[in-house]
Amino acid sequence: MSTTSSVSGQSYINQLSTGSSSSATTTSSSSDPTAALSSTDFLKLLTTQLQYQDPDSPVDDTQMAAQMAQFSSVAGINQMNTTLSSIQSDVSNSRLSNASDWIGKAALVSSNTVTSVDGIFAGQVALDSSAADVKISLADSTGKVVYSQDYGSQSAGNVSFSFSGTDSNGDTVSGPLSVKVNATNSSGGSVSSSTSTWTMVNAVNSPASGTTQIVTSLGTYDPSDITSIS
Repeated sequence: MSTTSSVSGQSYINQLSTGSSSSATTTSSSSDPTAALSSTDFLKLLTTQLQYQDPDSPVDDTQMAAQMAQFSSVAGINQMNTTLSSIQSDVSNSRLSNASDWIGKAALVSSNTVTSVDGIFAGQVALDSSAADVKISLADSTGKVVYSQDYGSQSAGNVSFSFSGTDSNGDTVSGPLSVKVNATNSSGGSVSSSTSTWTMVNAVNSPASGTTQIVTSLGTYDPSDITSIS
């Protein structure tokens, strides 16, 4: 590391930060010239400045206090980043632990398809507004309706449905089944709705990079997409 014997006027650190050409130089602990200064690099620069300052024009107390405050801030930010990283890791582990408890349970997810949970096909239809009549039907892969129920007049909100899994002939339905909703108002117009169904949670995927995924009989969902667990 080569240096000159004096640095006058602007402080050495200030000259570096503003890109001013100064003959006083130092070598960063990082081999990457574009890397940000670490707290160790900062301390080296500060001590080098004190060692080679011009005795006839030393760095004044105000500059020194400002540089020490800056060093303190850098150290504090580094410590905060370490703490936040630790907290983030703890939260991620906690979320994974909570999600793993869902395996083997039923989850309510947004879907127009319903699968069997212990032999029962169930879900709910969310009506955007009141309906004079609501009819919910379930159909198999061939389009055959295996369940149909008229729920009559319903207020805005959730209308739950449940099918035992046995059709009118007494045959067991395997599924999955498509959910069809016909909701109308007093004028005969359609009432908007959305459907959620219950499905079994089979596994939880937690890749090294990326978000935790819940694997269900209907597919893969983010934990935030799970409306309810039973």
